[in-house]
Amino acid sequence: MKFTSFIKDKILQISLIVFGISTIEIFLICYPYGNFIKIYIPLSLLILYFVSIIIEYFNKKIYYNNIYRLLDELKEKYLITEIIENSSFVEGKILKEILEQIDKSMIENVNKYKYLQEDYKEYIEMWIHEIKIPIASR
Repeated sequence: MKFTSFIKDKILQISLIVFGISTIEIFLICYPYGNFIKIYIPLSLLILYFVSIIIEYFNKKIYYNNIYRLLDELKEKYLITEIIENSSFVEGKILKEILEQIDKSMIENVNKYKYLQEDYKEYIEMWIHEIKIPIASR
């Protein structure tokens, strides 16, 4: 995950924060507060927001890089759902649930074909047995 693509995904939130801070600044200009207050409020809001974005980025980057690393190490890629850790953020939890449902569906599909193949094998064995009886009686 690249930081630039993460920021592009957050562009709406950043725009809303900048708009909100601009609105606060406009209201602060109308009142006789000191310059320190007029600079401190928007600057502290921006710093806190960008710190939270950076923390979120690193949490997600660590989580997704771990998934990629685990996936590269696995021979049977479908087992990834068994070893993925639970995430601390909602999107990771949703991703894990989706992968588990996909894995469950794949297992059910494989089992369906396995049972069909077993039924066909039993049918062929029964047919061979039925054919041998008339041939052996001759």
